[in-house]
Amino acid sequence: MVHGKIEKTNAARLLDRAKIAYELVPYEVDESNLAATHVAEQLGEDISTVFKTLVLKGDRTGYFVCVVPGDHEVDLKAAARISGNKKVDLIPMKDLLSVTGYIRGGCSPIGMKKSFPTYIHSSAESLPFIYVSAGVRGLQLRVSPKELSSYVRATFAEISKTME
Repeated sequence: MVHGKIEKTNAARLLDRAKIAYELVPYEVDESNLAATHVAEQLGEDISTVFKTLVLKGDRTGYFVCVVPGDHEVDLKAAARISGNKKVDLIPMKDLLSVTGYIRGGCSPIGMKKSFPTYIHSSAESLPFIYVSAGVRGLQLRVSPKELSSYVRATFAEISKTME
């Protein structure tokens, strides 16, 4: 990002190609705090609109993606039920790059190495826009959840609960 110009990410180029409206919104990265709550503070947005992209692996279906509000954690039982698995777990951080092509804090539901089944928390459905990672740390995509869902062929579902 030189001279204030925002470099388009692969995720942004894919949305361009699909003619989906979005906005690229930069924020200050804190390597010691990659939490979505920190991103929301940096953006000056309510945490309920800033979503994180988590990758899970099920015992029957393999990898799938959950996009949940920043102050939520995936409900593993609900995620297993919805994805057709008996047991699911978040993938180990060391596997994230090889599975998705993205690093922690920069994992976007758009443009992963392969197309995985995707579930977006149902709270997004009623929002005019949500923020998801643009595929690099320090850059978020502000996008319509309905258009995002349609593009990644996601299902809206109750897949998370508020962190305790």
